[in-house]
Amino acid sequence: MSKRHVIFDADFGSGERFLAAWAERGEGELHYLAVTPQLAPVEMIASPQLRALWPLNLPGWHRVLLDQGCVTLDLMVGTLADALPEMDARVDTFYLPQVGPDDNPLFSYTRMAKGLSRIAVQGATLWARADDVAALASALRPAGFVCEALGEAGELRAVYASRKPQAPVPPQPKRRAIVIGAGLAGSSAAHRLCARGWQVTLVERHADVAQEASGNVAGIFMPLLSRDDNLATRLTRAAYLFALREWKRLGGVGQAFEGAPCGVLQLARDAAHAQLQRDIVEQWQYPQEYVQWVDAQQASTMTGFTSQHGGWLFEQGGWARPASFCAALLAACGTLLTRRFSSQAMTLQRVDGEWQVRGADNVVIAQAPTVILANGNGARQIEQASQLPLYSLRGQVTHLKAGEQDVPDLPLVVCREAYVTPPTHGIVCAGATYNTHDPDTQLRAASQQENLERLTEIMTGIDIAAGSPNESDGDGSNPLSMPGEADAGENAPRVEAPILPGLAQAPLAGRVGFRCAGPDRLPLAGALPDYGYDGRLERLRNVPRHPGLHCLLGYASRGLIWAPLMAEVLVSQLENTPLPLEATLAAALDPARFLLKERRRAQ
Repeated sequence: MSKRHVIFDADFGSGERFLAAWAERGEGELHYLAVTPQLAPVEMIASPQLRALWPLNLPGWHRVLLDQGCVTLDLMVGTLADALPEMDARVDTFYLPQVGPDDNPLFSYTRMAKGLSRIAVQGATLWARADDVAALASALRPAGFVCEALGEAGELRAVYASRKPQAPVPPQPKRRAIVIGAGLAGSSAAHRLCARGWQVTLVERHADVAQEASGNVAGIFMPLLSRDDNLATRLTRAAYLFALREWKRLGGVGQAFEGAPCGVLQLARDAAHAQLQRDIVEQWQYPQEYVQWVDAQQASTMTGFTSQHGGWLFEQGGWARPASFCAALLAACGTLLTRRFSSQAMTLQRVDGEWQVRGADNVVIAQAPTVILANGNGARQIEQASQLPLYSLRGQVTHLKAGEQDVPDLPLVVCREAYVTPPTHGIVCAGATYNTHDPDTQLRAASQQENLERLTEIMTGIDIAAGSPNESDGDGSNPLSMPGEADAGENAPRVEAPILPGLAQAPLAGRVGFRCAGPDRLPLAGALPDYGYDGRLERLRNVPRHPGLHCLLGYASRGLIWAPLMAEVLVSQLENTPLPLEATLAAALDPARFLLKERRRAQ
């Protein structure tokens, strides 16, 4: 693997320094970390490749992969004071184009210098301009930098040469891995690993990809909004936007794999909810391409049926066929991927520094230093993962024949407390139910009745008495719920319309799948904790892990958008390269968070 050079730029601007570094990178890989108070307008971006993948001007960190992944650009929207504490990186070169007083009075030159030294490698070079270059140099020297003023006033060059012992550089991993599960999680992991030069063996108990929770005809993709821009909202936004960019790199939704970026209209359920939706859009001033509020008349025009209150329009949202996406990802892996399908992983054994994946007959299916569990509910059958607090959620989707009486023919996805898709292959998908502790694999008339009631509510515009908005959730529902999931108002009295006659006559048809979820409905992405350890635990970094054993689990109803970013998080961890997320958000995904919480309660 070629050497990777990591650059940190405290003021990205319109990217001139980045483009120069990109042009000069030669055979090596470039990882460019850039802080910017806001993203420049796309028309200011000179590179056509970068312009095509340029993110919307939204808060958070945005990872952009360029040059077939040889160039990584992390755009961190905010201030230097915001970004530095959240970074987990080893930087070779720093650019501080203009360091002056910060709006944060606690962020002094001294604190900045300590933050820079934390992520600097020995010999790292720093270039800076400062309002008070002497004060900056005085702060950098105790932090381990050797400084010299340059010819032009206010300019400074420094080299990190601390005598303090640094944390040892983690050894580069042996790039051989086994991924268990060929759904959205596993296919995305295999794709990102192969893109980084890993040899991957994909183990799947079925004969084809996406036969479990990822097997629905159509999955919808859309972001999540909340009044307080909470952690779940920020994570979902980062995942959604990264997925959109990665799908472009793959060839595009509807081109590289089946689906359509047709837009998603999330209707308000009543007047109070409509007001809340409007308030959130006005408060955060999101770009229209991300979300816009449409009134009742506009919503009715879009759908062809009456909307009482309007709703959110996510014009870059849409639907995709998960199995088609998985197939496209695996096709892109090329010869680095070996498939072991129709093979069920039952046990994992660590032998001479490598994991052996064994089947029911105890025969070794595959062996490698690294294993990634990406098999959803099946992970609970593996001893090392059996204590993870995962649970199964039954979801029944109803399939309606397009063109039949009362079956909507929509140009975009519409959702409220359920969703309905445009026709695909003559099928309109509506649903889905969300039942816990329910192992029934067969289609049920009662579940179809529930889906058709929700679809009727969408089409007739009847108000739903779903209870008062939950302040902590921001949007009045569970902060991670998709249409059709249980939310804060699920037990409140409802006003339901009689099912439309044409829908009531629809034959029982659809699909049952079982989603995998954790207690907080956030994914699990990272090294698997060792539940056998009985010592005291204070922090995530103290939790013992099974060496070389990782997981990508708990995607619930958002697998399409979680899968690309979670795979990128895990590969970054394996490769010891900067993470695509703030440290705070990455910690919220750590599979050890549940064990840590359990032990803290007991200590």
